[in-house]
Amino acid sequence: MKKLTYTLLAGSLLVGALSSAAANATSTTVEVYKSATCKCCAKWVDHMRANGFTVNTHDVGNKEVRERAGISTTLGSCHTALVDGYAIEGHVPAQDIKRFLKERPRAIGLTAPGMPHGSPGMEGARSDPYDVLLINKQGDTTVYSRHLPSDPKESLMRLK
Repeated sequence: MKKLTYTLLAGSLLVGALSSAAANATSTTVEVYKSATCKCCAKWVDHMRANGFTVNTHDVGNKEVRERAGISTTLGSCHTALVDGYAIEGHVPAQDIKRFLKERPRAIGLTAPGMPHGSPGMEGARSDPYDVLLINKQGDTTVYSRHLPSDPKESLMRLK
């Protein structure tokens, strides 16, 4: 009886793990609007693909799609992505997007305003702390996640 219980438990765990792996293997498609010549946008696209997203790029700029999504220019960046009914503005890390898509808040989307040094696609000698902001349906923002440099000594902006 004890052996049967362990066998059933192990089988249940295996089925659960396989179901989870199959769900994660399903790729989410991201539509990215960017300039054809922007290298940091291309690096962000590579980051998204490396994190399991299917990415279609549209080299037409992002001003119009940002406006249609309801994102103000003060929250803008060099590219805008549309994914699963949401807008993602700028160099938002894939881990934040995955969490956001699981939570599915009532929001326009996420933004990493400007082009933060050290964010995905903006890697280099300089790495600064930056926030990813959630944009609610009214266009207001709250901090969704904070990202600190991996080596604070390398940052020009140190947190105290």
